[in-house]
Amino acid sequence: MNGFESLIGHLSVVADVRAERGKKHRLIDILFIALCTIISGGEGFSDMEDFATLRKRWLRKYIELPGGVPSYFTFRRVFQIIPPRSIGECLMNWSQSLRDTTGGRIIALDGKTLRHTFDTWSGQKAIHLVNVWMTELGLAIACERVDAASNEIPTVLDMLERLSLKGRTVTLDALGCQKEIARKIVEKGGDYLLCVKGNQPGLYEDLQGFFHDCGDWKGIEHDYFESLEKGHGRIEQRRCWAVEGEANWLGIDKDWKNVRTIAAIERKRTIRDKTSMETTYYITNLGANAERIASIARSHWGIENGLHWVLDVTMNEDMSRIRKDHAPENLAVIRRIAVSMVNQVKGKKSVRRSRKYAGWDVRFLKKILTGP
Repeated sequence: MNGFESLIGHLSVVADVRAERGKKHRLIDILFIALCTIISGGEGFSDMEDFATLRKRWLRKYIELPGGVPSYFTFRRVFQIIPPRSIGECLMNWSQSLRDTTGGRIIALDGKTLRHTFDTWSGQKAIHLVNVWMTELGLAIACERVDAASNEIPTVLDMLERLSLKGRTVTLDALGCQKEIARKIVEKGGDYLLCVKGNQPGLYEDLQGFFHDCGDWKGIEHDYFESLEKGHGRIEQRRCWAVEGEANWLGIDKDWKNVRTIAAIERKRTIRDKTSMETTYYITNLGANAERIASIARSHWGIENGLHWVLDVTMNEDMSRIRKDHAPENLAVIRRIAVSMVNQVKGKKSVRRSRKYAGWDVRFLKKILTGP
C-alpha cells in the first residue's frame, strides 16, 4: 500500500455522523480537500471552498465530488460535528503505520493552548491540547483536548494507554512528572525521562541538594558529557551529569517505577554580551549514559520548535478564530497531519516554503500526499 492509499484508508474510517437525508458530499472528499488546503497554505473554511473550486479537475483524479464543490457552510458544519476522538484516532493510526516503516524512538508529550478559541460571550475558555511528537521523524502522533474541568494528567494517561511505547523513550516536561505516568510508561514497555521542577517540591529539593553536594565529583561514580555549539551570534554550552544507584539512597525508588538514574543538565547560553545559565534535573529508568540523556532531553524541545512554533508562525493556529463546537479541535488534528506529511518530503526546505510549493505546483502536492 502506497502512502496515498494509506492516507485515504485512514481518513475513510472517520465517523460520519451526518443524517443520510440531504447528504450531498462524501465525508472522505471533505476531509481530503481540507487536508490539501492546509498543506497548500490555506487556513479556514473559505480557503477550502476556494481551493476545491480552483483545483476541481485535479481533485477528481483522487476523489469523486458527486455533489460538486462543498461550500463554506458545508465545511464548517461538518467540522463542527465530527467526533474529535474519531479524527484523532485517524491521526494516531496513520502515524503508527508510518512509524512502523521508518522507525523513531523518542516520543515527546507537551501541551499547547489554542489561544483565540476562547469566547467571552459564552464563557468558553481557550482550548488546551496535549500533543504527542516523534522528534526524529518530525511526526505528530496524537492530539487530544484536555477536559476544562481537569488537568493534563488524565489525558496523558489515556493517550499513553493507546500508544505503542515498547522500545521507545517518552519525555515529558515538569507537569508530566507524575508517579502514575512513569508507572504507565513502564507497564507499556517504554522508558521515561521526566523533568523535575517545583510541582514535585520534595523530589526537586532532594535532587538539587544531591548535585550541589557533589562538588568536584571526586570519589563519586558518575557519567559526564559536555557539548558546545556556536552559531548566529550565540554560544551554548551543555553539561550533563548522570548518577545511577543514588535513587535508592534518596528513597525515590519506592515511589517512581523502575527509576535507576538521576541527572542534572546545566545550560549556559551567551548571546553577544549577555550570559544566562539554567540547571534542570531529571529522573529516568535508563542507565547512567550522560550523552544519551542529554540528547533525549534536548530532543524534547523538538516539539516546541518542530511543531508548536510551526503551527503558530507558519499556520497561524493561535490566530484562528474558529471556535465553535468540535471545529477548532478537528482542524488542529488536520494541521498536525499536514505538518507531519510535509516533514516527510520537504528535504532542506522549510515547512513554510514547502507549503508554498504545494500551493503552486500540484506535482509537489501529490508528492507530499503519497509520501517519500
